[in-house]
Amino acid sequence: MESICRYREKSRIYTYMETLYTIMEIRKVQITGGSSYIVSLPKEWIKASRIGKNDPVGLIVQPDGTLLVTPKIEQEAVQRKKELRVNATTDQTYILRCLIGAYISGYTTIVLSAQGRLPPSIRLRVREFTQMAIGQEVVEETETSITIKDLLNPSEMPFQNTIRRMAVIVKAMQQDGVEALRSGNVALAGDVVARDNDVDRLQWLIARQCNLLLTDANLARKMGISPQMAMNYFLISRIIERIGDHGTRIAKNAIEFHQEGSKGEVVEMIGTASATASKIFDRAMESMFGQDLEGANATIECVEDLEVQARAINREALKFDAAMATAIVSISDSIRRIGEYSGDICENIINNLVNEV
Repeated sequence: MESICRYREKSRIYTYMETLYTIMEIRKVQITGGSSYIVSLPKEWIKASRIGKNDPVGLIVQPDGTLLVTPKIEQEAVQRKKELRVNATTDQTYILRCLIGAYISGYTTIVLSAQGRLPPSIRLRVREFTQMAIGQEVVEETETSITIKDLLNPSEMPFQNTIRRMAVIVKAMQQDGVEALRSGNVALAGDVVARDNDVDRLQWLIARQCNLLLTDANLARKMGISPQMAMNYFLISRIIERIGDHGTRIAKNAIEFHQEGSKGEVVEMIGTASATASKIFDRAMESMFGQDLEGANATIECVEDLEVQARAINREALKFDAAMATAIVSISDSIRRIGEYSGDICENIINNLVNEV
């Protein structure tokens, strides 16, 4: 009965909070004591937040001039717990996706439990997850449950540092994929494919930090970054992650290309186009870190030249048999998409900077 009451109370709070996001309450500013300005707070919000008489609340001035009122004035990070029930029939891919989803959503503790003994397959998925996700460690394990806790302090991993690392990795993936194509180095191509996991881990970290920051005003203040900027970094990280996917695609096709054993002028054309795409990507990242609006605009104009080179490669692919032509066109398309995604980064930069000009 007590759990039902708690559920109803939470439902009432959530319903009211949802209403707050859709309905604006107008309150008049009053003056007391001749110099103090006061505004009354909504009674329902006070009850939902369990604020009593003489309890302190925090006031945070937002970059856009709005004022955030929060009952959370402590400096400790918000702790959130997610419980997942599993059994022998639980789909392995499903539970791994749930673990990743809980991690990205910002849960600090994840508990997997079963009525009986935990299946060995679940323990394998947990181990796989902790190897994939940054800062996640198993802190408690019994026959029937596993507790995973986040040991990473979000404020110690600035968004810009993570973005820089992602950019370095994906650029090297693209260059090494083309080098594997040129030299026939299958081992190098395989290494490029493996590096895609590193890019995914970093992108998940940025997504997690963005969610944490949006729900914890204290963390936003501590990191010195606005929610809008955090969202901007998240969008850029998603684009960079897609560029990494195309670096992986180049490497996979390089393996197929090598197996065919036929090379020619098309390899040099691919190398030239790849160099152009790398240059566009470099300029996009320089524009982002340098907050260069004009540079971002100039970089977008360079994408058209890359598209011309990609079309030339596709025409050259017609000289080969179907299997080889398919691999060449796929590589050409990935190089073109890397340039276009770099242009998307620049458009994102312009959208973010235009209000500051």
